[in-house]
Amino acid sequence: MREAIESAGIDADIQVLRDGHAATKYFDEAGTNPNRPCPDLILLDMNLPKKSGSEVLAHLRASARCKDAKVLIVSSADAHQTRAALELLHIAAYFKKPSSYAEFMKLGTIVRGLLEASAQAG
Repeated sequence: MREAIESAGIDADIQVLRDGHAATKYFDEAGTNPNRPCPDLILLDMNLPKKSGSEVLAHLRASARCKDAKVLIVSSADAHQTRAALELLHIAAYFKKPSSYAEFMKLGTIVRGLLEASAQAG
């Protein structure tokens, strides 16, 4: 993911959290510490250890400070029901992990588009 973002020419501070518990803890800390910024965009894998991506997303949307962060779901699943349920939690986009490297690198273009849209809106 980092390589796709960098190849798209995006200069960003990227925080990598290894599991769902770490992600919810990060949002909780951002909610109580004004010095901890909320992310502009979250790339969320649905298959996380300790807490699922859907649990993390629900926790994020309940956050006082970070609830409006844009979320790009990155998943190997393409289940229509999963996508419909996630859209209720206001995801910005859904990226199904492709099998080829070239297709995966398109993730950077999607991220750039979401960040540019946020900058124009804000």
